[in-house]
Amino acid sequence: MIYATRRETFSASHRLHQDNLTEEENSNLYGKCNNKFGHGHNYILEVVVAGEIDPATGYLIDLKKLKSIIRENVIDKLDHHHLNFDVEFMQGIIPTTENLAVEIWKQLVDKIPHGKLYSVKIFETENNYIEYKG
Repeated sequence: MIYATRRETFSASHRLHQDNLTEEENSNLYGKCNNKFGHGHNYILEVVVAGEIDPATGYLIDLKKLKSIIRENVIDKLDHHHLNFDVEFMQGIIPTTENLAVEIWKQLVDKIPHGKLYSVKIFETENNYIEYKG
């Protein structure tokens, strides 16, 4: 088994908020992440594909193709957008990094032409990241 990783970056804003909670409850739960105007992050996304090397090409997956798949299905939809309002696949979902990782997985899992999606890792800050393995 071999693993190929593509790293991409995007900037997005969001607000952590639940409509069924009071403003005070949301503030207590999410702190400054509940700012009514939202806040943003410069995210780093790592997508890992696992599989076997194709003897005909020497690749697990053509990384240029993987880049294109990630950009078309994820980055173009997220970069410089507000996760709560602008991103169709995040509608009705609390835009935590955990939920974002799961939803990005769903956008990519059936689009990988060779190998199989192994993990989606999102760095929200240089010290905090979430990894989802389906």
